[in-house]
Amino acid sequence: MGTEGAGFRLIAGRYRLEERIGRGGMGVVWRASDRVLGRQVAVKELLLDESLPDEDARRRRDHTFREARAVCQLRHPHIIVVHDVVEQDERPYLVMELINGGSLAERIARSGPVDAAEAARIGIALLSAVHTAHEAGVLHRDIKPANVLIESGTDRVVLTDFGIAQVEGATTLTETGSFVGSPEYTAPERMSGLRTGFESDLWSLGALLCTVLSGESPFRRDSLGGILHAVVTDEIRPPAEAEPLLPVVRGLLERDPERRLGAADAERMLRTYLATGRTPAAPGGQDTAAHGGGLIHRIGAGRTPKTPAPYAPTQSDLPHGGPPPSAAALPQPPPARPAPRGVLVAALLVAA
Repeated sequence: MGTEGAGFRLIAGRYRLEERIGRGGMGVVWRASDRVLGRQVAVKELLLDESLPDEDARRRRDHTFREARAVCQLRHPHIIVVHDVVEQDERPYLVMELINGGSLAERIARSGPVDAAEAARIGIALLSAVHTAHEAGVLHRDIKPANVLIESGTDRVVLTDFGIAQVEGATTLTETGSFVGSPEYTAPERMSGLRTGFESDLWSLGALLCTVLSGESPFRRDSLGGILHAVVTDEIRPPAEAEPLLPVVRGLLERDPERRLGAADAERMLRTYLATGRTPAAPGGQDTAAHGGGLIHRIGAGRTPKTPAPYAPTQSDLPHGGPPPSAAALPQPPPARPAPRGVLVAALLVAA
């Protein structure tokens, strides 16, 4: 690997890594300079499992490049811009725009929860970004406050870290049966090992809205087993602070992905709240609309079921701040119908 100056690394003969600014389960992020265009960029060094056999390592590397190139095609003001995908010493690197600002998680830790209007603004930005990604066939699969940046000076909301995203229809690395993502923000159909689609990102956004409004995910528990149980079977209790946006939160946190609120409808409902101070009921099904301090229950017509896109999880991740769980080989359900909830929860707890 090329070097330049004390401690600096030169990637692909062009990008000089200068300072490590972040680290996650999928890699290390560096502040770097682009010597060709003379600009500052962020470079994500993707960490691959060096214990894999050569053939498996090659497939995983190819898979990473396919997904990274798909993310490069996304153009949206609230999605991180990926400028380039390069390889150095058989390791992939993503070259991205450098956002001056911290994450949404850091903002909440520093300043506490936000009010309903700010939560709605953040939700609108992320729903619009996710809708664009989904239309391009890209799932994010790890939407959480730590993967949302707030740009200093503009307060622009930027969804980043598509490092575990899956491209619709691409060959996946799910044969290992292990889990990828952040359990507190992971949809129940993913927890159960079902093949899921874009709806799983929308569940994560529902949990994120609860977090920005109250300060923590409604599924936070003291153990991974507790989180699994909360996501899959416990009664879902949005925080009291979510009442103004309750129809959106409840719609996104619908356990049945075919009945889950869609991105376009959720965005429209949040825009209505910002314009009128009132969140309308979700289109279809029983819902709750908030107006002032009261709650209005409505029952509408059923929604047309959506066909989930192919999906399955890949590798382990951390619950909040805890030690890495063992690779959770989650149970595979029969192809026609998921297992009964009680059996499923027992299996999940054993796996945890």
